[in-house]
Amino acid sequence: MTVDGTEITDIGLPPGARVIPDWITPAEETALVAFLDEGAWSDELRRRVRHFGYRYDYRARIATPESRIGPLPEDVQGLGRRMVEDGIFARLPDQVIANEYLPGQGISAHVDCQPCFGDVIVSMSLLSPCEMQFGCVATGERRAAILPPRSLLVLEGVARHDWTHAIPARRSDIIDGVRVMRGRRVSLTFRTMRF
Repeated sequence: MTVDGTEITDIGLPPGARVIPDWITPAEETALVAFLDEGAWSDELRRRVRHFGYRYDYRARIATPESRIGPLPEDVQGLGRRMVEDGIFARLPDQVIANEYLPGQGISAHVDCQPCFGDVIVSMSLLSPCEMQFGCVATGERRAAILPPRSLLVLEGVARHDWTHAIPARRSDIIDGVRVMRGRRVSLTFRTMRF
């Protein structure tokens, strides 16, 4: 199967990845987006971002103890506590990045900084669905999955360390055989610092 010129050999998640649908309610989603929009978004990238806990340096591709900007706000920390209670994280996440994706925006293929962050990465999707593409670093195998609003994408094991993940920069995705236009999407990525 070819999606926008990229050969996808398997539709689905890589080993060690899972999606938890409807992890938050629509009311929680609305409140979370309102909280994020009350603060100052940064325009340092092609998309807007907000950092919590520790600031990630995109140029150096690292976060250090010196990059601490303060404790997680309660709105974000409460979600982290719930992830620990649900057994997703062993300890409270202490670094969170919010990303805003407008239609046509994406993120290039990457593996989250391995010296910086722990063995579990969690991304919460808000507002609009989108397709995420995965690529095995060793074999080149490609996969893709739709991330629905209010879901969590959990990456651990080989999905965390040996597969890249990316969001193609486009204005629509094919969902269940139907072209669906993207709206504004916000994601929150939860991580634990590895010092």
